Amino acid sequence: MKNFKNYTPEKYSTSDYKKIEDGIYQTKDPYFIEKNRDIFVTSLSFEQEPECCGEEGGCPQNITQIPFEMLLDEFSLFVTDFYDEENKTSESICYQEFGAYHLEDIQKLREIIGKRVYAIPYKEEYDEEDEEYEEDEEEYLELVMEKSM
Repeated sequence: MKNFKNYTPEKYSTSDYKKIEDGIYQTKDPYFIEKNRDIFVTSLSFEQEPECCGEEGGCPQNITQIPFEMLLDEFSLFVTDFYDEENKTSESICYQEFGAYHLEDIQKLREIIGKRVYAIPYKEEYDEEDEEYEEDEEEYLELVMEKSM
């Protein structure tokens, strides 16, 4: 995923949203997991890179789980709006709203604006003397964040 940018939907200008700082808003939890609890949200646009690991076939109508889910896990986030209409009409730009219970998590997420985020596979290396050494090494994915080119 690349070219992360701030996206400000019209709904942020309604009384349901309170601006906390640039691009970050406070609102009620849309999932009502904890009654009357506020969450922090931000919306970003980005492009998928179909040539990258896990992003094969990715497009605005089909945002791939890898590395998207890894990004959610990395920053303790959840999706609060999929922007179906925007994603349906866009050829390459994806739109998502991210939510978190802690302001710091949203602030950290916004540090990816202007960066590229992708997954790379790697194999866990085992020491042959280690009792848990396995002949078949397991493959894992690592989330990489770098500045856009």
